[in-house]
Amino acid sequence: MAREVTEQDIIMIDEMVAKARKAAAVIETYDQETVDRLCRAIAAKLYDLKVWAELSDEAVDETGLGDKVTKRNKRNKLKLILRDCLRQKSVGIIEENPEKGLVKYAKPVGVIASLVPTTNPCLTPAGQILYAVKARDVIICSPHPRAKKVTMKCINIIRDVLVREGAPADIIQGIEEPSIALTQVLMQKCDLVIATGGRPMVKSAYSSGTPAYGSGAGNATVIVDETANTAEKVREAARNTRISKTSDFGSGCSCDGNLVVHESVYDEFVKALQEEGAYLANEEEAEKLKAVMWDAEGHRLPGTVAISAVKLAEAAGFSIPADRKFIAVTGGGINEIGKEYLFSSEKLTTLLALFKYEGEFENALDMMRKIFNVGGKGHSCGIYSWNDDHIHRLGLAAPVSRIMVRQPNNKGNAGSATNGMPPTSSMGCGTWGGNIVSENICLKHYMNTTWVARPIPEDMPSLTELFGEFYHDGMDEE
Repeated sequence: MAREVTEQDIIMIDEMVAKARKAAAVIETYDQETVDRLCRAIAAKLYDLKVWAELSDEAVDETGLGDKVTKRNKRNKLKLILRDCLRQKSVGIIEENPEKGLVKYAKPVGVIASLVPTTNPCLTPAGQILYAVKARDVIICSPHPRAKKVTMKCINIIRDVLVREGAPADIIQGIEEPSIALTQVLMQKCDLVIATGGRPMVKSAYSSGTPAYGSGAGNATVIVDETANTAEKVREAARNTRISKTSDFGSGCSCDGNLVVHESVYDEFVKALQEEGAYLANEEEAEKLKAVMWDAEGHRLPGTVAISAVKLAEAAGFSIPADRKFIAVTGGGINEIGKEYLFSSEKLTTLLALFKYEGEFENALDMMRKIFNVGGKGHSCGIYSWNDDHIHRLGLAAPVSRIMVRQPNNKGNAGSATNGMPPTSSMGCGTWGGNIVSENICLKHYMNTTWVARPIPEDMPSLTELFGEFYHDGMDEE
């Protein structure tokens, strides 16, 4: 049972917010050069492999989630965020449109409450502080209770950098003993909430009475169509699937969960997956996996989240070779997709489901729609196709905020050096996913803007131009 908030709790949060507002009064006076230098200093400290590797190891040790090796690769997100920060203005005039007579000025949003997920206990505060500093905001983090030690360690590293650079340490703070009750108090007293995590967390943020950005649940689904019909294309699709599925032991909501593969390339694709490290589970093993991944009501069991393929098999009661990196199960066809078919829901571990579609591409789209009716609407999907019409049709049909074409979902969704997506660790999923935005939460979401409008020559078409065939004499102005 969650503990109630005490008077001492409220005093503590009030003191943290007061410190934050004092720091905000300082950082909002900084010029562009100063905030850019701060961003560089913070990113440089955390990008140092010795620092980041230690945080990655401690995150896995404390939470029991993820993979120490691939978690280290997440530091590359800091490079991307810093790149985008340095390329944009965030102080004074940030945009001008002489034709419309508009000038836009950037202003801080103020004090941000950040709800940090257990799966990214360091990357989330690290990436958010870069955007916050760039926008001249301050942040108070509420770590996940299972990751509070490593999150606070990351926060304190950043605070040391701020002090070294002559900035207030309280530009970032963290709740040392977090709880749901404390987080709710914090959200009510800040100016903006950024909630990165599951739907209950996001719902709580939206009901706090404070403006909020949230992220949605994933169930990443990738279509492989008949144009992946050469050995090279099949290998590329399989390699990228392995990269996406195995990153941090599949803990991310962008990691591939469902593969919808055309019958003409299905067998070759499965072989390529096995060459990339997949273990193809048989029917008996698949049933054992279901038993340890979901309870009788279909709720995901925590003990098998974000663990290695070998440990996942052990938990299910069978063994696989030590070199196997992920497990694949045969999901079947369109008739084996639905809430009662658990493998078509989000996995959050080193397991993916293979579905086969026959005939026309529309059949793949039907399966994709049916999968997202199980879960993951608004988040993401992908496609391995060299047919622009197929890519276009998926773009029209998919109820998601982002579609990756011929690239690993988990690398591409949140921004990479080889696509134009804004880098982030928080992905809005639109009204599909219960969120207010259907885009990556990035610098523009950390800023208020003031629009200055100067007069321009009158811009109003004639009535006949406006109303076209619906124009009639009675519309004429007196």
